[in-house]
Amino acid sequence: MTAPAPPTGRMQSIAPGIRRIIAPNPSPMTLWGTNTFILGEGEVTVLDPGPPIRAHYDAILAGLAAGERVARIVVTHAHIDHSPLARPLSEATGAKVHAFGPATAGRSEVMRDLVARGMSSGGEGIDHDFVPDVPLEDGERVDIGNGMWIEAVWTPGHLSNHLCYALDDALFTGDHVMGWASTLISPPDGDLTAFMSSCRKLAARDDRILYPAHGDEIADPAARLAWLIAHRESREAEILAALASGPATATELTRAIYTDTPLALIPAAERNVFAHLIDLTNRAITRATPRLNINARFHRI
Repeated sequence: MTAPAPPTGRMQSIAPGIRRIIAPNPSPMTLWGTNTFILGEGEVTVLDPGPPIRAHYDAILAGLAAGERVARIVVTHAHIDHSPLARPLSEATGAKVHAFGPATAGRSEVMRDLVARGMSSGGEGIDHDFVPDVPLEDGERVDIGNGMWIEAVWTPGHLSNHLCYALDDALFTGDHVMGWASTLISPPDGDLTAFMSSCRKLAARDDRILYPAHGDEIADPAARLAWLIAHRESREAEILAALASGPATATELTRAIYTDTPLALIPAAERNVFAHLIDLTNRAITRATPRLNINARFHRI
């Protein structure tokens, strides 16, 4: 993405009933920062209030029109660049926080087993303190006023508690679908099997436009989802081709496949490879010895 970054801290109208204010937390993982969306007018809904940065908190409240108030808060998932401001904003305004659940809600049995045997997060920034006031189920609709409704669409993969939110023919996709990068999948918080299922779930919808939590809107949802699925299938093919030469660990496979990746990003790449290996093992395409973990040796069956 080569376009200049929009200004942070400034409320901008991007569509009727939709405003955006960008948090000042740019990074290689967040692009220009977290997009906080304001839905509706008057009694508004804040979607992904963002990281614990006082300037962003102040900018959200200052950016509202005279007489407006925050009536509710919705969160896509419990990463520290999305959810931490939800609680202080709720306490200041009385608005209830809506989300799927805490950070580990919806975690698969495979991932729960890896955690039980000692695997920890990879440092992606889990907001372990996050607990919504109103848990939302897949398909549940929320009246946000002004004749507007949002629908919760459960999309585990990047994180097990990840929700997208549909508003008419627009879909707010959090970190599940972005236009500038593929989504990080880092076990045990990320789950590639769930991610692929969620991508196919979204591909079966008929959304006109996607609004990610980082970067600009996506005008061709079908094309982007097809690319994300194909990208993962291509990475899977690379892993299987490398395993054709003999058993290997996730570390060895990462070194063989990510030959042009900066050293600082190799740990994330290794988590990504392990995510694929978990999925392949679940599908009985590979086998882990002595048992499934990040240090296992993987054999192609």
